[in-house]
Amino acid sequence: MTKLLEIRDNIKLFFTKYDVFAIPVVKFLLAFIMMLMINGKLGYMSKLNNIGIVLIVSLAASFLPTGAIMLFGALFSMAHVFALSPEVAVIVAVIYLLVYLLYLRFTPSESLCIVITPMLFVLKIPYVVPVVMGLIGGPASALSVVCGVIVYFALNVVSTNAANVSGNISDLMGEIRLIIDSLLGNKQMLVLIFAFAITTIVVYVIRRLPIEHCWTISMLSGAAICLITVLVGGVVKDAGFNIFGVFIGCILAVGAGKVIEFFRFCVDYTRTERVQFEDDEYYYYVKAVPKMSVAAPDRKVKNINRAHKTRTVLNRESVAGDMTEEFDTDYLTAPIPGEEKN
Repeated sequence: MTKLLEIRDNIKLFFTKYDVFAIPVVKFLLAFIMMLMINGKLGYMSKLNNIGIVLIVSLAASFLPTGAIMLFGALFSMAHVFALSPEVAVIVAVIYLLVYLLYLRFTPSESLCIVITPMLFVLKIPYVVPVVMGLIGGPASALSVVCGVIVYFALNVVSTNAANVSGNISDLMGEIRLIIDSLLGNKQMLVLIFAFAITTIVVYVIRRLPIEHCWTISMLSGAAICLITVLVGGVVKDAGFNIFGVFIGCILAVGAGKVIEFFRFCVDYTRTERVQFEDDEYYYYVKAVPKMSVAAPDRKVKNINRAHKTRTVLNRESVAGDMTEEFDTDYLTAPIPGEEKN
C-alpha cells in the first residue's frame, strides 16, 4: 500500500509541477480520440476524415478552455450530418442548442461529461459514467449524464437511418418525423436515462453520508441499482439489453470508482479521532478521519573530492596587519631537519 501511495503522490506532484504541459497533452488526446470516433461513427463528409485536419483541430482544442472540446465535437458531428442531410443537421443543431441553453450555460465545468459519455457508449462501457459522476459531481450531474446519453442516441439514430434519409427538400417533414420518432421511440435510451439519473443521485447522496467507507458503499449501491434498473426496465420495455454486457459494465464502474477514491478520498479509518470543543454559542462534536499519505523520501547527496594535492591557505595575524601565505601540503607533512627521531 505504501508503494501505491508513493506512486499516487508522484503522479499528483508531476501534474502539479508540469501542469502547463501535462493538461494540454491530456486535452489533445481526448479531443483526438473524440474526433476519430466521430469520423468512424458518421464520416459522411470525406474532407473531415483527413488525419491532418483531426490533428490540427485537436491541437487547437488543447490550448483552449475545456468547453472547446465539446464545441469542436459538435461542429464535427453537425458537419458530417449536414453532408448527409441539411434537414437532419438542423435537428441535431437544435438538440445541441437545447443542451447548451437548458444546462451547460449554467454549469460549463461539466461539459466534459457530455463528451466522454458518447465515447464510453462506443467503447461499450457507459455504466461507468453515472457512478463516477456521482462520486466527483453533485446532484445536477445527473442532468449532464442524461444530456450525454441523448447526444449519443441522437447521433446513433442518424447513423442507423442514414439509408432512409434522402436529403430531398420535398421530403423534409418525413425526414424530421423519422428522426424524431426513432429518437423518442428508442426504448434503450429511455431506460438508460432513468437508470443513469437515479444511479448518479444515489451515489452522490450515499457518499455524502457521515459513515465509514461511504465512498465504497455508494459505488457498490450505485452499481447494483444501475444493474437492477437496467435489467428490469429492459424486461418491462422489451429494450433488449445484453445482460452479460450490463453486468461487466457495472463491475468496471466499481473499478473506476475505486480508482477515483484512491486519488481523491483515500483515508485511514483506523486512526479516526473524535474531538469535542465549545465556544460561547455552540458545542462542537467533530469526527476527524486522516488521509493516507507517505512522507517524502529524504535524499542526501554526498560529494567526494579525490584530488591528489591540495592547497592550504593559512592566515596569520601580525602587528602590521593580516598576512596570507600559501603553502604546499607536501611541506606541511615533511619532517623538520635536526628533529628526526632516532
